[in-house]
Amino acid sequence: MSDERDATGDRGGDGIDRDGGFVSLVGSGPGDPELLTVKARRLLDEADVVLHDKLPGPEILGSIPDEKREDVGKRAGGERTSQEYTNDRLVELAEAGEHVVRLKGGDPFVFGRGGEEAEHLAAHGVPFEVIPGVTSPIAAPGVAGIPVTHRDHASSVSFVTGHEDPTKDESAVDWDALAATGGTIVVLMGVGKLPLYTGELLDAGMAPGTPVALVERGTWPDMRVATGTLADIVDVRDDAGIEPPAITVIGEVAGARDRVVELLRGRGDAEAAANAGVDSGDERAGDADGAAGAGGEDA
Repeated sequence: MSDERDATGDRGGDGIDRDGGFVSLVGSGPGDPELLTVKARRLLDEADVVLHDKLPGPEILGSIPDEKREDVGKRAGGERTSQEYTNDRLVELAEAGEHVVRLKGGDPFVFGRGGEEAEHLAAHGVPFEVIPGVTSPIAAPGVAGIPVTHRDHASSVSFVTGHEDPTKDESAVDWDALAATGGTIVVLMGVGKLPLYTGELLDAGMAPGTPVALVERGTWPDMRVATGTLADIVDVRDDAGIEPPAITVIGEVAGARDRVVELLRGRGDAEAAANAGVDSGDERAGDADGAAGAGGEDA
């Protein structure tokens, strides 16, 4: 554990004494390393141990020395670390006197289980702090030219997980109510269940022609975007080969992309990328991103 301090006697310059066991719950943003906050970058450099999931992106993870990194990531249907293990590991390291950064994609408290970890740390008497991150349900549509709110089209936005806790008896998402809001619906981790919830929205009376956009790996160099309507977006997904991690944007704002895309840099056209056989957001591939269009946010 490093004993370096600044003139204030704190490990950092923000007035927080991190001497002794301490946990920083840090959001990495959508993955572009330039969207990592200055404070997050400093804490990554100062930390003794970094427990990370799989969504911060290769550029950000690659900037952390291997000896400081522990992968506690999860993938639906694949390799995963239990949340119980992560909770206990945070406490174990902090009680050993380490400054631990728990690095998450997006923002720790937007479908990121940061709330569960904060409660677990508090229950075990472990001091912690929360460092917000740029959240992917806003950032991924934004870089694709889609504003989640627009004065002419949407005065509200709802963030929904498409990957709820499998132990729940029934979904907590009221698709009927969402269909009636008239605002934007942004679904995180919803690629696999796209037919299910688009069907729910159609059954609830949402217009089949409602614009929909899928943003895969938003802000990564290989970002891809595919657009369609509520009626045909499942076929669009399949034709374009859109895969997780991806954000689904449902509502009139998704149509805004068509009006700006010709002048949009890093536009991520899925069809063009497939035809060219190259990374679709590659105007700035030399700057190497890392990014999770699904929001590191993990339900």
